[in-house]
Amino acid sequence: MAATPKAVGRLIEALNRLPGIGPKTASRLAYYLLRSGREEALALANALVELHQQTVFCSVCCNISEEDPCALCADPARERETICVVEEPLDVLAIENTGRYKGLYHVLHGHLSPMERIGPDELRIQELLKRLEGGTVREVIVATNPTLEGDATAIYLARLVEPLGIAVSRLALGLPRGGDLEYVDRVTLAEALAGRRRM
Repeated sequence: MAATPKAVGRLIEALNRLPGIGPKTASRLAYYLLRSGREEALALANALVELHQQTVFCSVCCNISEEDPCALCADPARERETICVVEEPLDVLAIENTGRYKGLYHVLHGHLSPMERIGPDELRIQELLKRLEGGTVREVIVATNPTLEGDATAIYLARLVEPLGIAVSRLALGLPRGGDLEYVDRVTLAEALAGRRRM
């Protein structure tokens, strides 16, 4: 049996660590990059380097941006009384694509998951609470994924926010249970936003 060259093996291992990429897909991608030539491989390598060099976390909402604060937080036309809390930056894009929400965001960068040892300290919850101290926010929309972990995170946030006298709502039912916001179609997500309910 022929041995895989070490450089190819290292790339397969690196690709295999990405979410949703199994060993077979990692192998196909590695050999595709090998066949595609040096130029395409260097373009990918440069894009990965630039990803970390040219992006920052917004100091206000914790979203990924090229500037701090991000364009959404800096936009004076955004409604400042509402903050939509999401798990990941991709969720911000999904909600923005509905064209129905005009408030601000807060990105947690995950959800509570005791099985994965992700507790409140691993999420951007303290940053959210600090934002709520100013007294201008009237509603927090909890837009975590409709999963057990997303629900647990939503309940935890509601218990922290409600005593501050701020209304807490959750996206309406209609989102597929066990799914991720980034895969929900635009119409379903827009209806869920419009039909959100108090927690």
